[in-house]
Amino acid sequence: MTMMKVLVSDSLGQGGMDVLRREKNLKVDEKVGLKPEELKAIIGDYDAILVRSATKVTKEIIEAGKKLRVIGRAGVGVDNVDLEAATHRGIIVMNTPEGNTISTAELSFSMLMAVARNLPQADAHVKKGEWKRNKFKGSELNGKTLGIVGFGRIGREVAKRANAFNMKIMVFDPFISKESVKEWPVEFVDVPTLLGNSDFLTFHTPLTAETRNLLNRETFKLCKKGMRIVNCARGGIVDETALAEALRSGQIAGAAFDVFSSEPPPADHPLLKLPQFICTPHLGAVTNEAQENVALDVAVQVIDALNDRAIKNAVNMPNLDPDTLKGLKPWLVLAEKIGSLYPQLFDGSIKKVEVRYGGDPTRFKTAPLTVAILKGILTPICGDTVNFVSAPNIAKERGINVSEGTSDATIDFSSFIDVEVLQGKEKYRIMGTLFNKEPRIVKINDVLIDVVPEGWVLFIRNEDLPGVVGSIGTILGKNGVNIAEMSLGRVGKGKKAFAMTAINIDSEVPAKVVAQIKKAKPVIDVRVVKL
Repeated sequence: MTMMKVLVSDSLGQGGMDVLRREKNLKVDEKVGLKPEELKAIIGDYDAILVRSATKVTKEIIEAGKKLRVIGRAGVGVDNVDLEAATHRGIIVMNTPEGNTISTAELSFSMLMAVARNLPQADAHVKKGEWKRNKFKGSELNGKTLGIVGFGRIGREVAKRANAFNMKIMVFDPFISKESVKEWPVEFVDVPTLLGNSDFLTFHTPLTAETRNLLNRETFKLCKKGMRIVNCARGGIVDETALAEALRSGQIAGAAFDVFSSEPPPADHPLLKLPQFICTPHLGAVTNEAQENVALDVAVQVIDALNDRAIKNAVNMPNLDPDTLKGLKPWLVLAEKIGSLYPQLFDGSIKKVEVRYGGDPTRFKTAPLTVAILKGILTPICGDTVNFVSAPNIAKERGINVSEGTSDATIDFSSFIDVEVLQGKEKYRIMGTLFNKEPRIVKINDVLIDVVPEGWVLFIRNEDLPGVVGSIGTILGKNGVNIAEMSLGRVGKGKKAFAMTAINIDSEVPAKVVAQIKKAKPVIDVRVVKL
């Protein structure tokens, strides 16, 4: 029997430790509170490390972990793990996305009730020795409209509870197929309708380029006067300065947050001074049950991975033998990049995904590549809950039909991944290949192009007229945005022609710069993509 060593560097709880220590081929060390240099000094002895959110598994730590095979995260987010470095080393990173669903949903609904009835304020009032009841007149939930942004697992659990309270439920989730949730007693609407009709609004969506500052000075003007807002999802979805202004003006009656754009919030944060605002220190998963669930889940998952059994909830790679993984790895990277382009480039709920493989990828089982495409599509929509195990199930839950096949036709390239997606009422096609084992996007719809799918990329569609590239370059240059690479393609001739420009840039383009580019007359559309 080969003995393996496991390091637990954040408190896992008794249940998780018991599961690990029952394994006869594991030597388990619990060393909580290690400094980075202390962790780096000892990590080379271990086959696996289990963490919560406190330990930062950086590139330096990973490179020092010469024996490291598995990194287990007890929780959903993996921001504290350098995924790129782990993947480069072939180390499996796994999370536990399901263990805190109920706890987060229950906290959201608790916050909803607390902000409706001014409970924290009333509690503080009584403890001061006062008894002015009318000062805390609240609102019933019965018969009110609850707006839900994001209808994944947590959003649906909140909807169940709201339905039990006889609330009318409106949902905004542009990426979900309505057919897949037709049995739910909810109405799917657009953002203006949601904001204009909701008495209460709750968020259950990841923080993406599309959801960042979804509520801002302009969209607050669309909100039903007296709305109450709950955010137990991600900080940054709501512009906190704009919210403070809306609370002071009375446009928003109250707000309850478990998350902030910067945590902990500074003492002079404008929201902390307002009596209409209640908050908690990111307690979404902080229950005995959730902490125990994720600890047990990660312990079992790490044991299975170390013993070459089924790999569950791997964030960065599918369950493949080492030789197959080596051959497929660059194609897996490309597949995920192709997938991630769809929700960032095109609008509408995704209903169907058709994949065709040609050349080199067909030497392998292509199912993992299709899963990688789904992971790429779903991650910008669903966030950290998506991994190589959960992606097919989440796609099924969202009513996305998936098919794959191979093609003998060389098309324009001898080896390729060709993806066509029915998104809204339109079909969109993206093709990719490898140049010297490096991923390239080579076709978007009918436009032949050569894009390095890495970092920030600015995609611009415009009428095919002289001077467009120069004007775009001038705008970027004046605003200090550096161009790393640029690729051009066009379709058609004469007045019917249009062009696409893809510009790799060193950092995110500020919104004001994107707005300037959009104002240029020949420009049809501008999208900023993170790959």
